[in-house]
Amino acid sequence: MRIPESKIEEIRSAASIVDVISGYVQLRKRGRNYLGLCPFHSEKTPSFTVSDEKQIFHCFGCHAGGNVYKFLMDYEKISFVEAVQELAKQLGIEIEYESTPGDEKQSEQELLYDINTEAAKYFYNNLQNSYEGEIARKYLHERKIKPQTINSFGLGYALRGWEYFLNFANEKKLDIEKVTELGLIGKNEDGRHYDKFTGRLIFPIFSPNGRVVAFAGRILDEREKSAKYLNSPESLVYIKGRILYGLSFAKDEIRKLDKAILVEGYMDLISLVQAGIKNVVAVSGTALTEDQVQLLSRYTKNIVLLFDADTAGIKASMRSIELLLKRDIEVKIATLPAGEDPDSFINNYGKEKFEETISYAQNFLEYQSEYYEKQGMFADPAKMSEAIRELVKSAALINDELKRNLLIKSIAKKFNLREILIENELEKILKKERSSSKIVKHIGEENTAKKIIETVSDTKISDSEFSTEKEIIKLLFEGEKDVVDLIIHHVDQYDFRIPFNQELFSLVAETYNEGEPIIAGALIDKMKDEKSESYLREITFEKYGISKIWDDIYPGADEKQILVKYAKDTLKKFKLQQVNRRINENHKRLEEAVEETEKLKIMKENLELEKEKNLVAKELSSEEVV
Repeated sequence: MRIPESKIEEIRSAASIVDVISGYVQLRKRGRNYLGLCPFHSEKTPSFTVSDEKQIFHCFGCHAGGNVYKFLMDYEKISFVEAVQELAKQLGIEIEYESTPGDEKQSEQELLYDINTEAAKYFYNNLQNSYEGEIARKYLHERKIKPQTINSFGLGYALRGWEYFLNFANEKKLDIEKVTELGLIGKNEDGRHYDKFTGRLIFPIFSPNGRVVAFAGRILDEREKSAKYLNSPESLVYIKGRILYGLSFAKDEIRKLDKAILVEGYMDLISLVQAGIKNVVAVSGTALTEDQVQLLSRYTKNIVLLFDADTAGIKASMRSIELLLKRDIEVKIATLPAGEDPDSFINNYGKEKFEETISYAQNFLEYQSEYYEKQGMFADPAKMSEAIRELVKSAALINDELKRNLLIKSIAKKFNLREILIENELEKILKKERSSSKIVKHIGEENTAKKIIETVSDTKISDSEFSTEKEIIKLLFEGEKDVVDLIIHHVDQYDFRIPFNQELFSLVAETYNEGEPIIAGALIDKMKDEKSESYLREITFEKYGISKIWDDIYPGADEKQILVKYAKDTLKKFKLQQVNRRINENHKRLEEAVEETEKLKIMKENLELEKEKNLVAKELSSEEVV
């Protein structure tokens, strides 16, 4: 089954890229565009730009960009088809599919999803119906996990033995190599396959969209010498550092409450959800990553860390605080009594006491100060100054200047120090960061498009000619019909020397002749390759170069009139550069010519070219604005 091109375009056209991206990234209007912190790399100076007019986004820092589909693909780590489906779902548009001869040949990604789904059903059936599954049923009963909760999370059981799942996979005619790739079965040195998950309680791991991407298996016999947990390896559908356990169940509640509780383990999360605490997600077997923070920040900017109170849990909290502050997330840390984890606490004390504990969560300043005090750092002036510097470093991670300054005041007050001392310390840290990091300036992007050209083309072109060609292309995307009419009327595809510009002009002309609007976001998927697409984004996000003195030259003219006059001026320059290049080429030919007849022929050509120059100047000067 495939989605018709017309439906793909209908869905894209119905979406506002600003509205869609605003659901993931905080954007602020800046002139005609919107600006925010890039979700695809860590930065403190916003360089992520979104154009509602052109329906594209572009980061001037890491150069990620594209249309609304590309954003969803990169952010959600999904395929193009899934991006179309996700956008249609957001917009409430129903998709009609077309049958194709290759429907039976699924994409590799879909194949892996299907295998995981079959495996999840297999493990679930073992838990519910097998005799051996009683071991797992008893364990879950002892952990106070109810049947409804088992069903909701799709918990399962892997039978003891080396061929149970292998036989199931063969019966279902699953692709054994793909099953091996997903880590459900292994392969020994003799080439024989065997079950990887054996005698374990199985936790299916879901993507944010609710698809099974991986599994975690817990041993039930503590006497076993194998690892307590066995996890699926990373695959095309599963990257461990980009998944939060339970997010597919929690995301609506997180949005509703505008707060997420972050815990460490599967059972912690399951017990909390069973007790009615539904805005909870788990890192599960990995330290919190930037990708996970980015994912969670889509749903809320308020996160409570609830890790174990042991040394490992405290270190995990300290690491996580730094990552969260970098994303301007309001982070708090809740602490449970010694010896308790979220699972045991909710079962011992109940929901009300748990919510009370969460309400007493400390901000990062209080938590870190308490930690340093327990480490004995406040008993010694040298260590105390070191601790204060660490607190200021944490405050420096916050991008919001007002919030950062309020924290500086809090630090000064807490330690009875003059604010100026803390402010000076902050400035040292910020100055060091500014000098060591690359601050992206849009003005420095002028040559980026040319660098792209130089990597793929042998065309030698002067800066002046390159700039003029680029201005012509940029003007086509300004949404002004009179300008497009003017350029299409005077320019041919092969007037351009740069292949990318030839390709772009051809696409624009085709769209224009079909009576469709010229929108970069619609054309971007038609570009031949990634470099072509990158070039389009680079140049369309540059403002056309109208000088500020034009307001004085044409007093009272509106923006449209000035734009048309600028387009005519640029076209004239473009045409004259073409003619001058041919004249210069003829001068070289003239120097090399031996025969008089050849010399006369070249001189005659130059006379004609001089006439053409005058004609160009006259023709473009006489054009009137419709």
